[in-house]
Amino acid sequence: MSEQNNRVSRRRFVATTAFGAVAAASGTLAMPRVLRAQGAGLKIGLLHPMTGALSYSGQQGRLGAAMAVEEINAAGGIKGLGKIDPVLGDALSTPEGGLAEVEKMNAAGVACIVGGYSSSICLAATQAASRYDLPYVVDVGVADSIVTRGLKNTFRFGPGFGVIAKTAIDNLTVLNDAAGKPAKTVLIVHEDSLFGSGLAKLLNAQLPPKGFEILETISHPTPTRDFNNVVLKIKAQNPDLVVPASYYNEYVLLARTMMEQHVRPKAIYSVLGGAASSYKFLKEFPDAAKYLMDCNHWFNPKSAKALELKKKIEDKGQFFTYELYMNYTAVGLVADALEHAASADRAKLNAALESSTFAGHIMPYGPTKFVNGQNQGAAPVNTEVLDNDIKVILPTEFANAKPVFPMPA
Repeated sequence: MSEQNNRVSRRRFVATTAFGAVAAASGTLAMPRVLRAQGAGLKIGLLHPMTGALSYSGQQGRLGAAMAVEEINAAGGIKGLGKIDPVLGDALSTPEGGLAEVEKMNAAGVACIVGGYSSSICLAATQAASRYDLPYVVDVGVADSIVTRGLKNTFRFGPGFGVIAKTAIDNLTVLNDAAGKPAKTVLIVHEDSLFGSGLAKLLNAQLPPKGFEILETISHPTPTRDFNNVVLKIKAQNPDLVVPASYYNEYVLLARTMMEQHVRPKAIYSVLGGAASSYKFLKEFPDAAKYLMDCNHWFNPKSAKALELKKKIEDKGQFFTYELYMNYTAVGLVADALEHAASADRAKLNAALESSTFAGHIMPYGPTKFVNGQNQGAAPVNTEVLDNDIKVILPTEFANAKPVFPMPA
């Protein structure tokens, strides 16, 4: 056995062991034997930030991907191609880590890669994968630059932040107008990577034409351990709306610090708020989560399949987060494309993804249609924490509650 093949084999052993270990440690999944087998299979790369600042989101994404692989393999695998043999990678919460894992996965001979999570990781990983014509399905990363570079191997099933920002502002305007326009001033708090900075730029451009005055835009790094100074600035400015765009840990800390310092604007209206639509945050800090609004990825609350998966996850003692079901859906998309391609050949799989009309998903989307790698049917929803639950308030066809805006005094 060559030194390179030995490295790949050892890495695959570590990867498959880690795949089972994550599930076992979390109590989420009873892994079928095939996911621990050493035999040949249809290799799919699952790339997530399992360690580092984004590890919670990465681990949730891995669980969603694992659930999808388990279900597909339990049903017999991919028709004509066999069962999925996952090749796992830890992006280390950095673009460099993601890029290195793509190189390893390519050497391992994967047919496709799913994941990345953060925009900066996805940007680097998709670029690396494009050198090998290696199909890459983005699980979450929202930066529009991921799909505007003309890469023929990159597919994002969810919406980008251009669509999300426009939807968020349109929905905010509807809510504010319906309430008699109580909100006029805005303060934006965002993390300073590609995701947060790009989103803040869009909000600064699009909010003023809708009649909102932006008092200040405050950036912060990820990770950030103390938001006292940020909240003091918010208190001094006294905005009607605070609009956060941060990852989970920082969002939780910001919301808790605002509550502790008794800073209560008319609304906390999040755009891709890392915790605003999180059952974990709601369970652990219900008072800080109350009435939080968010425009974000979400499942279809009227889908029986979505509710069944939610119950299955929660019965295992886990939280049904967007990272989880976005990855679950992304693996389902790849499986559907592989069946249509009837081949693990990368060129044929890219073509099948490009022409995909995948409909067997749990998202509140229109028909799947990729244009330049972006699913045109993808759209976010608006949620609000009401009655100790997270409800969809817009759009009306998916809503299961009416909004409360502004927050009660």
